[in-house]
Amino acid sequence: MEIGDTAHLYRDLYTELENYEKHGVSMLMNGCQVSPLQIVTAHMIREEGCYMRDYVLDPKGYIESLAFVNINGNN
Repeated sequence: MEIGDTAHLYRDLYTELENYEKHGVSMLMNGCQVSPLQIVTAHMIREEGCYMRDYVLDPKGYIESLAFVNINGNN
């Protein structure tokens, strides 16, 4: 993957997460409240790591919170 492609992916991720934030979706990373920028930054610097998304839905089926969990277990 080229640098331009990677930058585009990070911009897309930021835009997606920012949209969630605007709609009141709480975002967590390894149990801590974080912003879209913090999530994207963590993805950028953790090239070897891998985060799994965990969506929590409200009773009506809407996304209530979004958690990113480091599945490598290395913090």
